[in-house]
Amino acid sequence: MQTSRSDVDAGLGFAEGLGVTSERAARRLFLKELATATSAAWLGGAPRLLRGADDTPVAHPAARADSVIVLWMAGGMAAPETFDPKRYHPFEIGTPIEKVMSTFPAIDTAVDNIKICEGLEQIGQVLDRGTLIRSHVLPDLGSILHSRHQYHWHTGYVPPQTVAAPHIGAWMARILGPRNPVIPAFINIGQRLEGIGEQEEIKAFTQAGFLGSEFGPMNLPFPEEAARAVRPPKGMDAGRFANRERLFRRLAKARAPAASDFQQESLARSLENAHRLLEAPERTAFDLSLEPRESFDKYNTGRFGQGCLLARRLVEAGARYVEVTTEYIPFIHWDTHANGHETVDRLHKEIDRPIATLIRDLEARGLLDRTLVVLASEFSRDMMIEGVPGSTARDQATAPTDKLLEMKHYGMHRHFTGASCVLMFGGGIRKGVLYGETAPERPCLATKNPISVRDLHASIYTAMGISPATAFEVERRPFYVTEDGRGQAVQELFTNA
Repeated sequence: MQTSRSDVDAGLGFAEGLGVTSERAARRLFLKELATATSAAWLGGAPRLLRGADDTPVAHPAARADSVIVLWMAGGMAAPETFDPKRYHPFEIGTPIEKVMSTFPAIDTAVDNIKICEGLEQIGQVLDRGTLIRSHVLPDLGSILHSRHQYHWHTGYVPPQTVAAPHIGAWMARILGPRNPVIPAFINIGQRLEGIGEQEEIKAFTQAGFLGSEFGPMNLPFPEEAARAVRPPKGMDAGRFANRERLFRRLAKARAPAASDFQQESLARSLENAHRLLEAPERTAFDLSLEPRESFDKYNTGRFGQGCLLARRLVEAGARYVEVTTEYIPFIHWDTHANGHETVDRLHKEIDRPIATLIRDLEARGLLDRTLVVLASEFSRDMMIEGVPGSTARDQATAPTDKLLEMKHYGMHRHFTGASCVLMFGGGIRKGVLYGETAPERPCLATKNPISVRDLHASIYTAMGISPATAFEVERRPFYVTEDGRGQAVQELFTNA
């Protein structure tokens, strides 16, 4: 379901988060979201957890972590501009594009044999706490690349599927349950679901699928406003709030006549969970205004930085899976089809300090060992000039596209799936390790220890104490947490492997 549990219960929080301020407009938005979620949901009975071939329980590994924080670089983070620097060439008009492999020079880090790109100095100083993977390989999924790749990465399955595949956070919420019964197990920070383009594609994977609404995400698009999502609307007394809760329950049931008893019961439980949070003292974890000013300022580079701070506070309060995104909007942020260098320079400033601060804070609080932090993106990028005269056969002769003509052409623009970077910290991950390699010249394919989405997911699940072969019965067939249950954890990533 797309509306968060507490947002639905409060009635106005979700809508206000999207800029909808009137009570009537909020109700309309709630009904629209409810109808969308119901129509997209799997309408069968409750999925059944399957046992092994001999009807014994699936053997789960010992958990190395209790929580996951995924830092999602939405839009396609270019590895040569971040964590896998190649040959550097400064901007010069007339430079052939084949000479440009990185537009940022390499810098030293806390690990002698690891260099990353200029602008990520603070992350470089915490690399001795984790592992840098340079060989994460994505498949070429053809057209509509972003939505298909983001769906694949977040669910483990390539769309379309015959059932609604759950998000990795929903799997964890269902299999492991909440760490704290009043804190939602799955929280999604920084991504709007309306008004940003490709919204239906984003909604398709930002949900619990056939697992049921209660395991879906609590969506907090604006971290600075998260506290509003966990309190009743201003001026509403307890009696009126209770009446509104009953009304929303009736509306939900009336708007979902085609849903199975299981789906309706799951929605009811999500509302009960929301009500419990709204009355719990732990809701203060959502209020960034309570963070000491010095600490807040270390994180505050904008929405993403504040999202990292909120993630830390929520993990401290007992969240199971938290995702913080730079937000996917077509042609914005990491979707660098133009002005690549200037855009990535800005993004370096937005992510560098808060990510390093998050790792240091988790470590200082004794939480890093049991919190798995994963930084990833849907694919990498390579150099190519886009959107200039000469891109058609008619004017190739007068305006060649194989040389830098303006600063906006300088940077990584073209989608590249042959290798991308993943950072992993905590949760039993080895410290100060470089894993995998890519070719020094184009095409910069993974040349050592390639890791697929399936096996990366298997590694994440293994760290959390979940077997990659875990399956539920859906429409009389097994549906696994990793594709066909074949995911293999990369044991070399873990200590004592």
